[in-house]
Amino acid sequence: MQTHPNMSVSTTTVDPNFKKLLRLIDWPEPPTTVRHYNFSTSPTNCDYHLLNARDTYRIGETLEVVITARDHKGRPKEYGGDFFQAKLYSLTLKAGVTGHVKDHNNGSYLATLLLPWPGQAEVHIRLIHSSEAVDILKKKRESHPEKVYFYGYFKYNGSSEMLECNLELEGKDVCQYRDPVSGDTWQCVRPRKLPCDSWVYHSMGGYRRVTNQLENSLLSGSVTNKIIHGKISPINVMSDNSSLGLASNLSVCRPGQESGQPSGFYYGDVWTSFICLGQHFPQPSDALACLKGKDIHMFGDSTLRQWFEYLERFIPSLKRIDLHVTYQSGPLLAVDVSVGLAIRWRAHGLPLRTTKTMVSDLHYEAAHIAGIGGGPHTVVVMTLWAHFTTYPVKVYLERLDRVRQAIASLLFRSPQTTVIIKSANTGYKSIYGSDWLSLQLDILLRAAFKGMAVIILDAWDMTSCHYLPDSIHPGPPVVRNEVDLMLSYICPH
Repeated sequence: MQTHPNMSVSTTTVDPNFKKLLRLIDWPEPPTTVRHYNFSTSPTNCDYHLLNARDTYRIGETLEVVITARDHKGRPKEYGGDFFQAKLYSLTLKAGVTGHVKDHNNGSYLATLLLPWPGQAEVHIRLIHSSEAVDILKKKRESHPEKVYFYGYFKYNGSSEMLECNLELEGKDVCQYRDPVSGDTWQCVRPRKLPCDSWVYHSMGGYRRVTNQLENSLLSGSVTNKIIHGKISPINVMSDNSSLGLASNLSVCRPGQESGQPSGFYYGDVWTSFICLGQHFPQPSDALACLKGKDIHMFGDSTLRQWFEYLERFIPSLKRIDLHVTYQSGPLLAVDVSVGLAIRWRAHGLPLRTTKTMVSDLHYEAAHIAGIGGGPHTVVVMTLWAHFTTYPVKVYLERLDRVRQAIASLLFRSPQTTVIIKSANTGYKSIYGSDWLSLQLDILLRAAFKGMAVIILDAWDMTSCHYLPDSIHPGPPVVRNEVDLMLSYICPH
């Protein structure tokens, strides 16, 4: 993976395909700056229709849906860049599958939706952000990394100070911190009286307002994440008795498998993978048998902590060890000594939006992975995206490069180690964290680990097509299916 020439990464890691990597997240921009709200895309005035409509369809066929974007005056848009999401779903069947949206760059879009289950299915199209709103997100991401800020707490000899911290604090006298193993850096405003090494605690600070009135209107709830109304009746899907099913002829779940589009679907609230032979673990004893003797290390944000919490609740014999730390950032540890199972979760390193926690408890994931021996009983699970949506892309690419090198080293010394990368999921809808920003990082995350003997678990699809409302912390059915898929990779037989 290549780094930007301005990045503080050794030249030995520079990859000549950097521009190609950035092209993966290229997005159409509005031709000119929108001067008035009425010229932006209106979810109320957009519509869609089905191409080549029929009375019935069969499993495995696809629907093609044309979406027409219009502004607040009802005029068809003449350029692309709107962020639409499409899915097919059935509340009755508890079924859902994501669709693929192609931007024709002329105000029209084509949504392609696979029909994977028998029975009724309904088309569901949402405008997440107008092209004008996306343009704001992109520009603020690059120009205002300070929009989220943090506090450092300094204590020494009975004195204390609380000061602003971040990845970089321009134009200020700062204390600079560098992890000796990973090279990750952090800055805090220099205390007036205390030394830099008296930095003891870290916490979230707050959110800075970086948008004007027009920008606020383009990002407001009235035009964000809104359902588009179309003229498509519920679809009737017929079963084909001669078919073995869309998920037949799949191999067992293993590292290095490419994710398709879509990567699976829900039916009866159960996820069926199109990538590999995913299993399900309905009883605690099933999950425990899979995890017997495993040493599991989880690094990430609260969306991965949900997996730890699920296993802790689901397996009664798994007991938490109180490490007397801040719960929100960990580290958390649960064990079942009778089967030799240990599961750890800890937050990834800074930047981290968390309550007040000891700096010594916050480990950069690359540095921590360097201290794991690995082997056939070791599982490393990681996610890295949600706390990076406010920073320029180059910051994220730097971090991915360090993590990628750490995982490559781990797999070199212990190739039988299982490494699982949880993708981003949907749920954010603001200037500080949007599904569009998350999607951009998710594309880069997948590209960074492409070709490595790791598993990319597609949480994006699993969260974007479920019938539950969008949430950065998805509901229990989604988490259960995510964990089942993780276990399918840990125990592929």
